[in-house]
Amino acid sequence: MAISLPVSLLRLLMCGMLVAPTAVQAQTKKVPVVQAHGPVHAQKPAQPALPVPPIPPTATQPAAPKPEAPKEAPKPPEQDNTKGSSTGLPIPRFVSLRSDEVYLRAGPGTRYPIEWVYKRRDLPVEILREFDVWRLVQDPDGIKGWMHQATLSGRRSFIITGADATLRREPQESAASVAILKVGVIGRLRSCPAGSNWCQVQVGDYRGYLQRGQFWGTLPDEVVAGG
Repeated sequence: MAISLPVSLLRLLMCGMLVAPTAVQAQTKKVPVVQAHGPVHAQKPAQPALPVPPIPPTATQPAAPKPEAPKEAPKPPEQDNTKGSSTGLPIPRFVSLRSDEVYLRAGPGTRYPIEWVYKRRDLPVEILREFDVWRLVQDPDGIKGWMHQATLSGRRSFIITGADATLRREPQESAASVAILKVGVIGRLRSCPAGSNWCQVQVGDYRGYLQRGQFWGTLPDEVVAGG
């Protein structure tokens, strides 16, 4: 059965000025949403906790010798708390987990019990102190403990905290959206210029800019070289 159409509608169709609704919808590109994958929080180990041995003093802080009767006790050398006692690198500083299973111990040594287990490679942690090959670290949840240096990497990363964040194409609020990063998403921290509140980051195939307050993984006003 033939369907009659108004002459004006026929003219629009013939001129290509009337676009089908599906074509219009196809032209509207949705902003992709990136979900967090893998556990980002510390987990308790399977074995029961053992008694915690005392933590030895920092190597650079030897105990002052006992004063002899007629002499004054020599003063211990001043410690530079801005540098690691083992590496000389800045303290505090950020690093990331090297593998999908990293242990957090109660003290700097294998004789100390494992308090937490991390199962998320690239999770950022903050180094607060050094003792030989061990590092006192803090995770995004504020948990502190000791990790072996071999389980840590200098590769810089970040984690979305607080609320979902919009990844921007340029370092400005009005820039186009690249992706929506959900809380818990971990990505690579590529650069943070001096004097800028924006950092260039990458999550999978998505690259763009985030404001420092949208993620955890940098010190205030820290300059991160491009990588």
